[in-house]
Amino acid sequence: MAANRVINNLEERVRQLMEAHGRLATLAEELKQECSTLRKTNRTLEEENRALREAVARQELAEGLSGNHRSREKARARVGRLMREVDKCIALVSRLEDETARGMMKEV
Repeated sequence: MAANRVINNLEERVRQLMEAHGRLATLAEELKQECSTLRKTNRTLEEENRALREAVARQELAEGLSGNHRSREKARARVGRLMREVDKCIALVSRLEDETARGMMKEV
């Protein structure tokens, strides 16, 4: 009699655990889908934010070049920074080309 009660109790607990597992598996899948959706939304918003920042920067530069003395000086400074950045990029590309050419000459 006591053995039957223990077995029945164990069977009930196993059934409860299986039900809980099923609910949790369903919840986990729903959360994975929600996470995926939120990541896509986040990526879209980040891209939109980047595009808007670029548009604002272009607008500020345009206003600076045609605006008052203070704005013009800020725009010139920004253009100067951009030119230095372009110069650095050109130098890096040149150095890479030189290293690639030297590497090819060593192979010959």
